[in-house]
Amino acid sequence: MQLEGKQKTLAQTLGVVVFMGGLAWASVPLYDWFCRVTGYGGATGVAETGSDEILDQTIIVRFDASLERDMPWNFTPVAREMEIRIGETGLAFYEAHNPTDRPIAGTASYNVAPYAAGAFFEKIDCFCFELQVLEPGETVMMPVTFFVDPEIVEDREAKHTGHITLSYTFHATDLPEDMEQQASLAPRAGTDLN
Repeated sequence: MQLEGKQKTLAQTLGVVVFMGGLAWASVPLYDWFCRVTGYGGATGVAETGSDEILDQTIIVRFDASLERDMPWNFTPVAREMEIRIGETGLAFYEAHNPTDRPIAGTASYNVAPYAAGAFFEKIDCFCFELQVLEPGETVMMPVTFFVDPEIVEDREAKHTGHITLSYTFHATDLPEDMEQQASLAPRAGTDLN
């Protein structure tokens, strides 16, 4: 009888450990899903096309750029802000430059402030959807196409929003394997091949 009680306790303990491990494993994707659905934490939505409705009411969209501490690029918005009508498709550009003598890969994380507006900020296309690789000395313009969902004017918390700030932070990322091999085979600047 004593052994049976210990086995039951062991099984319950293992069950709790497995359950907690499962929750820990699923917490990141669940939190990401929650933020995208609710706009919590400044997460934005993704849309296939622009809005069907454009209001006469305008909103100012501000653009912000920053870099992770070890990211050697220069990264800045081309325009600091734009005023668009709610529902109108906007197109903004960020400029990125790699001042180093080697290819650098980067990914962009983003958020929207105020947080209540995140659920209504819809991206149609964005450089942040893909890994970006800049060659040595390369400068590129990176577009983001977006609109502010007209439903923002009906939301209790977000309807009085007069401006939205879209912020990006670029993080250094490992080069894809094929690019890493090309970079290792490429001659270094100043190397004499004769």
